[in-house]
Amino acid sequence: MSQYLLVALGAAAGGLARYIIGTAIMQRFGGRFPLGTLVINVTGCFLIGVLMTLITERGTLSSKWQPLLVVGVLGGYTTFSAFGWETYRSVREGSMLMGLAYVLLSVGLGYIAVWFGALLARR
Repeated sequence: MSQYLLVALGAAAGGLARYIIGTAIMQRFGGRFPLGTLVINVTGCFLIGVLMTLITERGTLSSKWQPLLVVGVLGGYTTFSAFGWETYRSVREGSMLMGLAYVLLSVGLGYIAVWFGALLARR
């Protein structure tokens, strides 16, 4: 099966899981705090930690699963998991400063981009 098709199928499954889980959490707990998104982001980070370790370090999972599970499912579920993995990898490989810069720039610039995007859309 084409890797593109695997990514697309995985992304559909991940997106659907995100919608179902996030909606269920918000219906159950409500409130203004985005608990659904927080749970999705944290569980996505946990899952990418498990999957990438099994693929890249332990070799117990073939790298052929990466397009479907990591890029597709987790990419559709949350891109925050990729952010978490990339930060972890930078720090683990001895680039603490680069990991910190990535976190600060991603969060800071991401917030500024959202703010400017909303500002532009309001005009």
